[in-house]
Amino acid sequence: MSGGGCGPKGRTILRDSSERTPGREYGADAEHSDDAGVVAGSLAEWWRESARDLPWRFGRTTPWGVLVSEVMSQQTQMSRVVPYWQAWMERWPDAAALADAPKADVITAWGRLGYPRRALRLQECARVVANDYHDDLPHTYDELTALPGIGDYTASAVMSFAYGERIAVIDTNIRRVLSRVFLGTESRGGAASPAERALANKVLPEDPVAGCRGFDRPSVMWNQSVMELGAVICTAKSPLCEQCPVSAECAFLANGRPGLGERRTRPRQRFQGTDRQVRGLVLNALRGLPEGRSAVGREDLERLWNDHIQLDRCIASLDDDGLIDMLPDGSVRLPG
Repeated sequence: MSGGGCGPKGRTILRDSSERTPGREYGADAEHSDDAGVVAGSLAEWWRESARDLPWRFGRTTPWGVLVSEVMSQQTQMSRVVPYWQAWMERWPDAAALADAPKADVITAWGRLGYPRRALRLQECARVVANDYHDDLPHTYDELTALPGIGDYTASAVMSFAYGERIAVIDTNIRRVLSRVFLGTESRGGAASPAERALANKVLPEDPVAGCRGFDRPSVMWNQSVMELGAVICTAKSPLCEQCPVSAECAFLANGRPGLGERRTRPRQRFQGTDRQVRGLVLNALRGLPEGRSAVGREDLERLWNDHIQLDRCIASLDDDGLIDMLPDGSVRLPG
């Protein structure tokens, strides 16, 4: 898709799209995408007026801060992430600070974000950045994906949101929006298919050589606005089509929203009674210990969960993950 330069106050100026042949630039399966320039313009305007004012957006944090926000936001609602991110960055503003932090403090600061192994992987990443890159987060995709715990999505997000590079960012929300708007079909979740990746790259706007701040570059604004639309408007189960800034160009809406509600983009995960719940109870008990106590005894652990076989399995898995230390008397503590 043609991008544009940045006009007054950073507004995107779309290039003439009259020379495009409908359906050819994006492939035969994307016949509705000939007005993609209109979609980009509408999304850019909506983004500037409606984007949530998150503290890591709009160039207000470092590349490391962007990476931390992306790791925290995985499988976690953004509204829950904000206070944790703010407290985390105040305490450990760069990779070097986090690298030297005690494990127990890192696990405690992760709080109820879920999947606490992410906290230790983030600290492993911080150690590599601090030691191998002199506390300067790498600037290339290959170097980023080589860091502990950093995959394609996070590396692409950092490249786009922190460094202003033109790269397709592909997550569940973006895939859903692109599939609905340009193909008129639902994205079914799972790993991104080659066709979905091809579509994401084809509709990614071109950036001008100069003249825009990183977060105002067309490709960056596109990634952010499409992701935001999927998070707050074009949701998996109940899209707010009447509030959507690109409803007039949406092939999914024009087709009568086929398949909506048949199955979720991401299946709902049961939590009650799972090992995840039990592991969380153990970690929360450790985080909540009064000052002067460092361990939870066996009797207190057994009060947390009646199924002691499941409890022991979860304690063992927490120990395997490096999230707790098991003591000889059966008590547990956060790692030193």
